[in-house]
Amino acid sequence: MSVAGSGPQALPVPPSAAGQAGLAALLRDPRRALIALDFDGTLAPIVADPAAARPHPGAIDTLRRLAPLTGTLAIITGRQAVAVVEYGRLDLVPGLIVLGLYGRERWEGGRLTAPPAPPGAATARRELPGVLAAAGAPEGVWTEQKGDAMAIHTRRAARPDEAFERLRGPLASLAERTGLLLEPGRLVIELRPAGADKGSALTGLAAEREPGAILFCGDDLGDVPAFGAVRELRAAGIPGLAVCSGSAEAAGLGANADLIVEGPGEVVALLGSLAAAFSGRQAG
Repeated sequence: MSVAGSGPQALPVPPSAAGQAGLAALLRDPRRALIALDFDGTLAPIVADPAAARPHPGAIDTLRRLAPLTGTLAIITGRQAVAVVEYGRLDLVPGLIVLGLYGRERWEGGRLTAPPAPPGAATARRELPGVLAAAGAPEGVWTEQKGDAMAIHTRRAARPDEAFERLRGPLASLAERTGLLLEPGRLVIELRPAGADKGSALTGLAAEREPGAILFCGDDLGDVPAFGAVRELRAAGIPGLAVCSGSAEAAGLGANADLIVEGPGEVVALLGSLAAAFSGRQAG
């Protein structure tokens, strides 16, 4: 991560002119900034057991410093919103909005709102064990239930990439048959309801909050629509900065972003630098 200046308050320099303009707009008026972040792989390291995911050390303290300086601070995740709040202790961050299940759920101020599950979700859940058995899912493959979505993980298999490719086709057929979407990720294949993605979640939040500038940070294929939303909002006149939390498992994803940082540690460092810069701006 290249930075301007030195020391803990140094800020990165996005290579693109659009990214530089987005960062400048964020710094110019922090009270109108919208900062949205993915959770897994962005704020929290990827782990074999999703229930064991916890924010990078210092992440919550940094978010607590950033929240009162920022117009809107949000988490946009494919997980259930309440689970992310619990695992991350995100209830300690004042004013935080958590959009779960790609925006289908919203947690804010301790209150959760969510639509009913579509009929196809129950059908897919019922048929999934048979589909996995017929496809010869190897030992170590397991299913995470996520409300009206389900995620099939291959990370614990002896050959996780091979298991991923073996299951992708049969799961795509199940998704099509039940009216769900197939969402591939980092050694996980998710089946979820149509009509929601991180791009529409970010765009909807921007329409509600009317920010002067936007930052979105993510690390996986499910974040690509949000990167696209940053570009679309820029075209509509709202400066934005798209940040990729890079990893070897999602090589090439950085092509969608203005700035690449190396994993949750550098994401937290970036947020800390923003908090310091925002504080200095408002003090001045």
